[in-house]
Amino acid sequence: MSEDAIIISDYNPEWPAMFAAEKAFLAKLLPQFVTGGIEHVGSTSVPGLAAKPVIDIMLGVKSLADSRDAIAILSANGYCYYPYKSEVMHWFCKPMPEIRTHHLHLVPFNSPLWLERLAFRDHLRKHPEDAAEYSELKKKLAREYKHDRELYTQKKWPFIQALLTKTKEGSHAK
Repeated sequence: MSEDAIIISDYNPEWPAMFAAEKAFLAKLLPQFVTGGIEHVGSTSVPGLAAKPVIDIMLGVKSLADSRDAIAILSANGYCYYPYKSEVMHWFCKPMPEIRTHHLHLVPFNSPLWLERLAFRDHLRKHPEDAAEYSELKKKLAREYKHDRELYTQKKWPFIQALLTKTKEGSHAK
């Protein structure tokens, strides 16, 4: 994976349309693998949230084993496969590791990762104060770990974990 500098951009209102176009492309390319939908996740999916300008897409699959053949199809259609967190997903970037416009995550539908990513996205969409706090954290971490994507991601985890715990507690209180 690339060690290029981490850039955090202000929210771009074109991100949802970029996702919609790629979703349509993927739905036509991989209909036999889609189980449970194709979701816009990550910071570009939250209106107003600053983000790395890369569209994160989560495509639900039956299982990682059943979706292994999708790797060759995606690789022949503009995606670069990388075995990142291969125990929970098939991960791709587009168009190349050095220049990324899209990240694609093939994730088993209704797996813990699937549910966690949707819960986090949905919480940020409904709670602008938490989204603003997350935005500031991301900007700070991007300055501190500008050339270390892995550490940047790891340092976000305590905030994400705390928010997911808060979300779970809120759902049990209903």
